[in-house]
Amino acid sequence: MTQTTRNIVMIRPTHFFSNPETRASNRFQQPDADSATAQARAVAEFDGYVAALRTAGVGVLVIDDQPQGNTPDSIFPNNWISMHPDGRVFLYPMEAPNRRRERRDSVIARIRAEFAVGEVCDLSAFEAEGQFLEGTGSMVFDHDYRLAYVCRSSRSHPEVLAALLPRLDYRAVVFDAVDRGGAAIYHTNVMMAVGRRLAVVCLEAIRPAAARERVRAQLHRHGKQLIDIDYTQMENFCGNVIELADAAGNAVFAMSSRAWHAFSPAQQAIFTAHGTVAHAPLDTIEQLGGGGARCMVAENFLPRHP
Repeated sequence: MTQTTRNIVMIRPTHFFSNPETRASNRFQQPDADSATAQARAVAEFDGYVAALRTAGVGVLVIDDQPQGNTPDSIFPNNWISMHPDGRVFLYPMEAPNRRRERRDSVIARIRAEFAVGEVCDLSAFEAEGQFLEGTGSMVFDHDYRLAYVCRSSRSHPEVLAALLPRLDYRAVVFDAVDRGGAAIYHTNVMMAVGRRLAVVCLEAIRPAAARERVRAQLHRHGKQLIDIDYTQMENFCGNVIELADAAGNAVFAMSSRAWHAFSPAQQAIFTAHGTVAHAPLDTIEQLGGGGARCMVAENFLPRHP
């Protein structure tokens, strides 16, 4: 399995708003009073981001969310599905009850129309035990080295990890990461990203210092050039980026405009030296949803039908 893919799945929202069921564990959500126009603003941002990705050469399969239903976070499909090159699709247990409605057979059927789906591996039964693992939000994969980086939170349960990782033949690098207020960071992918040659990580969030050095050493051991971001940059979603690929296999670094402008000029130069940067404004989605550019992307490693 290669680290990056050109093909991704994105879900266009139909009822986006700040989800009250996720606020307790997601400190990145900053709900405001102006929620009446949230859906229209989110769709405009979504479409602008899709356009930026397609212009950069990324293949985007857009699927509309169901017209009815309480699914305010459907715009973040990477939390409930992952798609693998051997044809397997994994479905993940979600902490918020209204997020469980995002797992839809119709989405998988739409993917099947273009890509070869073999086994669907459904881990959602762990929800009945109060155990959750929210896909590539909870886990940041280094596919080249068969690793999953995981920061502990209520959304990353060790029992679900223990059930998943042997099936992938991956091992976990587990650590604690906290925000500047000392609260556990809800998803690993808002504080770090791993690409083929680059890794973005908020090292100061990892506690204690020994764990911080263990993560740093692991990334260096596997040849990653580190872009170390601080708390302010993390809060501006600099950790919520993803490396994709264009049709020729060249790197495309996808992020929000807010994140791009929060990187220092020296950090921006590292990205542009390694590939193309695709960014778009996602302010409404980031503020109300507490997730951003990476959360909106479900990587699709499935083989395409001949």
